[in-house]
Amino acid sequence: MLSETTLEAARKQPADYQFARITSVQPAFSWEVDNRVAQVSAYRVLVASSPQLLAKNNADYWDSGQQQSLHSRAIYAGKPLVPGTVYYWQVQVWAEKGAQQPFSETASFYYGDPDPAELFAYYPLRADMQQPVLVKKTGTGTYFLDFGKDALGQLHLHLTSNVSDSIWIEVGEAIEKSYVIHTSPGRNIRYRKLALFVEKGTHDYPIHWPADLKRNSRNPVLMPNYIGEVYPFRYVALSNFTGQLDAKSVTRKMVYYPFDEQASSFTSSDTILNQVWELCKYSIKATSFTGYYVDGDRERIPYEADALINQLSHYAVDAEYSMARRSMTYLLYHPTWPTEWSLQNVLIAWNDYLYTGDDLLLKTYYPELQKKILMPLAGTDGLISTRTNKQTDEFLMSIHITKPFDGRRGLHDNVDWPQTGNYIGPEKEYGGETDGFVYRPYNAVVNAYYYRNLVLMQQIAQVLNKPEDAAFYERNARQVYDSFRAVFRDTKTGLIKDGDSTDHTSLHANMFALAFGLVPSEDLEPVKQFIKSRRMACSVYGSQFLLDALYDSGMSEYALELMTATTQRSWYNMIRTGSTITLEAWDKVYKPNLDLNHAWGAAPANIIVRKLMGVEPLRPGFERIQIKPQLGTLTSASLNILTIKGAISVNIKKSDAEFRMDVTLPGSTVTDVYIPANTTDYQLFVDAKRKSIEHKNGFYKITNVQPGKHTFRVKSN
Repeated sequence: MLSETTLEAARKQPADYQFARITSVQPAFSWEVDNRVAQVSAYRVLVASSPQLLAKNNADYWDSGQQQSLHSRAIYAGKPLVPGTVYYWQVQVWAEKGAQQPFSETASFYYGDPDPAELFAYYPLRADMQQPVLVKKTGTGTYFLDFGKDALGQLHLHLTSNVSDSIWIEVGEAIEKSYVIHTSPGRNIRYRKLALFVEKGTHDYPIHWPADLKRNSRNPVLMPNYIGEVYPFRYVALSNFTGQLDAKSVTRKMVYYPFDEQASSFTSSDTILNQVWELCKYSIKATSFTGYYVDGDRERIPYEADALINQLSHYAVDAEYSMARRSMTYLLYHPTWPTEWSLQNVLIAWNDYLYTGDDLLLKTYYPELQKKILMPLAGTDGLISTRTNKQTDEFLMSIHITKPFDGRRGLHDNVDWPQTGNYIGPEKEYGGETDGFVYRPYNAVVNAYYYRNLVLMQQIAQVLNKPEDAAFYERNARQVYDSFRAVFRDTKTGLIKDGDSTDHTSLHANMFALAFGLVPSEDLEPVKQFIKSRRMACSVYGSQFLLDALYDSGMSEYALELMTATTQRSWYNMIRTGSTITLEAWDKVYKPNLDLNHAWGAAPANIIVRKLMGVEPLRPGFERIQIKPQLGTLTSASLNILTIKGAISVNIKKSDAEFRMDVTLPGSTVTDVYIPANTTDYQLFVDAKRKSIEHKNGFYKITNVQPGKHTFRVKSN
């Protein structure tokens, strides 16, 4: 049994990671339970100032005593903690029938002075020293080096020179041809050339990147002093160097937020999908270089939409929760201009609760979340609009918009980004990334988000024991649902129109309505067929919600087709162009100023886990789990992920004759397992025992599956 604090991400032990500075006067503790324990009935937490005390089961700071609880978490209630001190703790649990388990191994945390600007703990950034995977001498005194993948970091040279002279150093993210760095790859695809004076003999030369004054004028997230400035590069070239160069001569210091490479893995029968997974997983690690979810290197500004996709994908590839919390608390008080971005805050907050089981963020920021749903913009029918003169100074101050953003005052409807653009090709009917969306005073996409916010606010109010608020949000959600159907539904086709005074129908209006539960059963087929007809007529951001909608409505084969496409508007195109981090857009032709390090393009990381493999929390903190695989045309797939409850593995093989799924589930959890069932000519077996379960909507549903290892098989008669 492994025990850890909630504020320290799962499996991040002090031997491998720097301490997080815990500042809460009442830290939250959580722990994993051996998967032989189906359910805990009680716990006892000990906190001490030395491991020697715990070795004797003594605690000089807190002994919780035996506490009856079904949950694997506790809130500190001992003596006041002293700043600047390392504390040690362990936990003991009792199984469902009272069987006492041994104490866990000792874990530790560092307690520091509270920081009013940082309510939640986080880790210091980490730096890995990397050597190039290729060193190629390209001419007299010239060398080309490749680090294999793009990364944000620093450069260090260890050179032995025969003379004292100047050399040229080039770094870049793209190559023009073999062994030649692209000197003009695009407006925000990075290239830099620096001169360096090299002295005769052997010396070390740390390269210092100059500050980006234009970016710094826009109030970006700055790199901490203990790290210093970073720059994105994969390739290095040296010229006019008279000495000898090898892989040990040039080192890249990659900077990133602590990341557990072993926390997740995925492989399948589709090699393109496997490459897409690796691209997206690495993107989450590589873009974490500031300790916040930022929009890449160009601006280094947190955006709400980036943060939502980044959060879900980070949860999918590493059991890490502090970075999402830190980013959200920043964004609450540093909002950006798109209307829909404000409406992402509630989604981020709910994801935090669902994946951690900790309601502290909801409790702390409930009043702010109430403002971020933009209710003052609602009309008499409940729908909201940014274009009916309701954006008063008082309203904007309430959501912390105090000055124009990029020349824009107040909120403006976005739908997708970029909104405009001239490139139209065989995959694209309209310029921009909005599928020709017609902007009207009342916007279908904005109000789909608003409806989802009201539904989640009702649930949040219930969690926080605010029944009157819950009833209020429920009434408003019902009103918006009815008004949405009345205003935006095309009565002839059943499709969703873009706005209140247009007949135009876009992919976005329909996919967001479908993703957020605004399409009733009688309209599902026309909406689904229309969405399929539009292909990938949205940006890398919009693809998150398109894929969610497809999987949730049973269109798994089409969703897989999009994720494994090799067209220009695909993730494989990012790989084909040579990028190792997801792009800001599908291709440079659609957004000429794109950069190569945007995690909002990494949606497949979470879609593969949540939808294709179907692993999602049904109850907060993964106390109840759903496994509902939708493999489409795949014949095999294997997933391992780490959750706050422990590791989950799902291994699937299927053929015309048999579907087999082996799962391993963490302790103190309950799981609902769905097994695909497309015909009545098959029999279901659970752990080698035949089960008579009626299948519905294409699945057998096996409820209340206990922790441990299980095998599910569907075989032909």
